Amino acid sequence: MSDSADVRAVLAAEDRRYRAMQDGDLTTLDELCADGLSYAHSSGARDTKAQYLEKVRSGYYVYRRIDHPVERVDVVGDTAIVVGRMTADLEVRGTPKTIDNLALAVWTRASGNWELLAYAPTALPG
Repeated sequence: MSDSADVRAVLAAEDRRYRAMQDGDLTTLDELCADGLSYAHSSGARDTKAQYLEKVRSGYYVYRRIDHPVERVDVVGDTAIVVGRMTADLEVRGTPKTIDNLALAVWTRASGNWELLAYAPTALPG
């Protein structure tokens, strides 16, 4: 993984996003997520930005712990692909759940800032 300024900025945005998820910080999540966000979940459900933010706001998703080690970041022009993993303890509709997924995040640079355009987890083989 290169140590370019873009890679560092994308990694910082990833850290801010996961921290905001744990904190239920809707202002930061709104800022970091592109209006055209496609956010997939390990259940196979997919949300728009508005749907995802509402689920976090309402307590549908409550993140207790999140780890997100990154394997690589590829930046091509104004697009960045983050390949890694996401493990988390959370509540979904009040039911405790632990997830361990491979993760792919797509970031795009808009007006000089990196915004999350798409997120897709993949369950690990059993």
